[in-house]
Amino acid sequence: MQKKSIIIAAVAVFGLAGCLDTDLERGVAGAGAGVVAANVLGTDPAGTALAGAAVGVLCDDAGVCRPAR
Repeated sequence: MQKKSIIIAAVAVFGLAGCLDTDLERGVAGAGAGVVAANVLGTDPAGTALAGAAVGVLCDDAGVCRPAR
């Protein structure tokens, strides 16, 4: 049950990344979600945080999220 809660929290953080204004803010939120995901999945925290940060920074460029302007 705890893993399910952690996964839901990670998904929520990724969803909130679209509400943030700058690439830096979205990158930090993505890195945090990556660390949470690494703990759940048992993967390398540094690599997963880096991937999460990249997704957060690039989500507006890919059209996934639109920052408030």
